[in-house]
Amino acid sequence: MLPRDDGWAAAGTGTTGGSAARPEDVHVVRTRAELVAALGDPADNTPRIVYVEGAIDADTGIDGTPLTCEDYAVNGYSLPAYLAAYDPAVWGRAGVPSGPLEEARKASYAKMAEHVTVTVGSNVTLMGLGADAALKSFGVRVSNADNVIVRNLTITDTSDCFPQWDPTDGADGNWNASFDNVEVSGSTHVWLDHNTLNDGDNPDSGQPRYFGRPYQVHDGLLDVVRASTYVTLSWNHLSDHDKVTLIGNTDNPMRYGEEDKLKVTLHHNYFEGLGQRAPRVRFGQVHVYNNYYTGGDGHGYSIGVGFGSKVYAENNAFDGIAADKVLSVFNGTAITAKGNLVDGAPADVVAAYNAAHGTAVGPDAGWTPALFTRVHPPQALRALVPARAGAGRLH
Repeated sequence: MLPRDDGWAAAGTGTTGGSAARPEDVHVVRTRAELVAALGDPADNTPRIVYVEGAIDADTGIDGTPLTCEDYAVNGYSLPAYLAAYDPAVWGRAGVPSGPLEEARKASYAKMAEHVTVTVGSNVTLMGLGADAALKSFGVRVSNADNVIVRNLTITDTSDCFPQWDPTDGADGNWNASFDNVEVSGSTHVWLDHNTLNDGDNPDSGQPRYFGRPYQVHDGLLDVVRASTYVTLSWNHLSDHDKVTLIGNTDNPMRYGEEDKLKVTLHHNYFEGLGQRAPRVRFGQVHVYNNYYTGGDGHGYSIGVGFGSKVYAENNAFDGIAADKVLSVFNGTAITAKGNLVDGAPADVVAAYNAAHGTAVGPDAGWTPALFTRVHPPQALRALVPARAGAGRLH
């Protein structure tokens, strides 16, 4: 169970997952079919514990045979036909694709989503047994649930066979995928701990370019959206990915009622070689402490200060990331940032951002966290966090 005071997921009733499960509701699963059956109906709130043993690949049929993207395609969809139909030289750049092939792409995506998505309901613990427990190509969704624990799992390569081309997205257009490795949606009291999330053996760097833009098959690694709240993300290892963690969906507070939600704690996570959104926050009171960040060629920024956000970032360490690249601001107005190190030296990342961009982001998010356990000195993180974060390293 989540320890007392261990971040926002400890608020109120705390987070106990399936700890009250009866013996008959404890399962060990080794295949996709067993995993789906053990998780059961997400609307059934019976406490249960589901242990994953070994590696399970979502892209397998009932008989265990491997599935490819072509196996999910329906209604005449094929990538060559899609590329021919929506080439900007043919389709133009004024509007998003429409017509039979775009409808076929949507239907193919829906068929794939039904097969690879697993939904975790209330009062459930989903946990890996040992260091080799893994879910490959699954989209794990904690959706409209309360009291959920996901621990000790490697969750890799949640790739979309059917990304959409949008010529209106940015100056040059973009390919947009729609699967996250883990998505916490409309849920409360959720603890994700000691998980490893990445793109596995299918990195973005290996994808082709179409219409001059990268063919993007991955979306987020771990998103917290649609008014979710009381969430703790601890000791996870997230690596080699572009868009990492989105907290909050939209700047419109009325759409999901997120203005007083999205209370999330991130601590002792290892953010290695990432591009952006670690995390990118709207509205929420988000405590970001004792995380260790390393840069890379694709790094854009680490913490995104979005509309209405109240981020409290303390005692984090950033290596290979310039002080003025720690933050990026998306209609946010303030962030509390103290005790942070950049390449081993104390740094005022708010002042660095303001100096580089000629802005005046405020240094006070307007609240002080009360739910946390030990806060380590940031000098300890370089050795401590990589050695202990991620699946197979429970302590």
